[in-house]
Amino acid sequence: MKQVLRFNKVIKSIIITGDLCILNAVFITVYHMMNTTTLGITFANSLPQLSVLLNLVYLLCNYSKGVVLHRRLVRPDHIIMRAVRNTFFHAVVFISLISLADFGNLSARFFILFYSCFLITLIVYRLLFRHLLKAYRRRGGNSRTVILVGSGENMIELHHELTDDPTSGFNVVGYFADTYSTHYPDTCRYLGQPSEVVSYLEHNNIEHVYCGLTSSHSKEIVPIINYCENHLIHFYSVPNVRNYLKRRMHLELIGNVPVLYIRREPLAQPENRLIKRLFDIVFSLLFLCTVFPVIYIIIGAAIKITSPGPIFFKQKRSGEEGKDFWCYKFRSMRVNKDSDKVQATQNDPRKTRLGNFIRKTSIDELPQFINVLLGDMSVVGPRPHMLKHTEEYSKLIDKYMVRHLVKPGITGWAQVTSFRGETKELWQMEGRVERDIWYLEHWTFMLDLYIIYKTVRNAIRGEKEAY
Repeated sequence: MKQVLRFNKVIKSIIITGDLCILNAVFITVYHMMNTTTLGITFANSLPQLSVLLNLVYLLCNYSKGVVLHRRLVRPDHIIMRAVRNTFFHAVVFISLISLADFGNLSARFFILFYSCFLITLIVYRLLFRHLLKAYRRRGGNSRTVILVGSGENMIELHHELTDDPTSGFNVVGYFADTYSTHYPDTCRYLGQPSEVVSYLEHNNIEHVYCGLTSSHSKEIVPIINYCENHLIHFYSVPNVRNYLKRRMHLELIGNVPVLYIRREPLAQPENRLIKRLFDIVFSLLFLCTVFPVIYIIIGAAIKITSPGPIFFKQKRSGEEGKDFWCYKFRSMRVNKDSDKVQATQNDPRKTRLGNFIRKTSIDELPQFINVLLGDMSVVGPRPHMLKHTEEYSKLIDKYMVRHLVKPGITGWAQVTSFRGETKELWQMEGRVERDIWYLEHWTFMLDLYIIYKTVRNAIRGEKEAY
């Protein structure tokens, strides 16, 4: 265990050192690219003081939770998200401190260029470091010896998770169980019964013990735990709930009682909600102040010319936590009484001459950026449904209401994965709901950007399902 902790500290130290080198190199480079007029006289003549503050703030924001590369099963999107989050907090703290310290008028151009270059370089560096670390582990370096105790479904699946990717660096020696199990692969040796684990640990160098025995085996489990704690061996208890909960779960403590929480979406974390909300505000403001006025004049005039009625169509939709809100769209149909009850179809007679075009290109959805700015919606999220549909489908589809744990979006994961448009059959709505739930359980900022990219690409190409 000492060796494990030592290696993790070495990795963290290397990463932090590399981060600081990049931070200072980018800062000094951008600093010298700007002239005194842009930076301001006070700021331009304070490089030593700024450098000290820059590094102290970075260590404060990143040293405790800013590095995740030493973890063996960390995904690239986690690395990127952690870099984005910590860079954002560094920017907030650093800019706030130098504002309070009165370094003169601060250049927005300087900070935008500096943090953009730093973030890109930091992400490339950390992903490259991850690649090198995985390559080192693939060759057998930094491996961890593991034994498994138990032969339930949870332990079989755990074995696959630990061994399927050789770059994770886990060396599973074998397993202990009451009897030999045919569910383990032949490469995983049967080492004996649970009562023999302590004896095995005494004579072998094992660093991790994963135990999937139930509480009825407490006589075997307690001695294993005691031995592991007294000999610096990592002990993990693996609950066997896979036979009825085949999904991602999270452990929480209520006092000293461990509780498995079956749903803990990333957007439940305040920092993730803050990042998403800030992006929504900036993105919607930029769009509403630049592109939208032009579109409004052109599309608004076309709507007025082609059919009588208002430019905007508003309808109550189901939002976050099931609360209803007014959702805005460019009107693509003639004014009718069924708008709150009947879903649009491919050859819907209610559509205007312009309606086909603006629905096909998704232009009709653009006023929803107003909803985003107001906080009723997000740029990306599950599409909001009519109140009548929410009432109906919540009774027909299991877990339908889960999609309302987050704000609805202008576009979503379901829409860019072939589940857009009319839902003629129940299975189509079930597929949409399944993808909406997947999105809220796997949310990352990079996933949002990818969905936006796919949405724009599909809109340019034109979608068959958009009507």
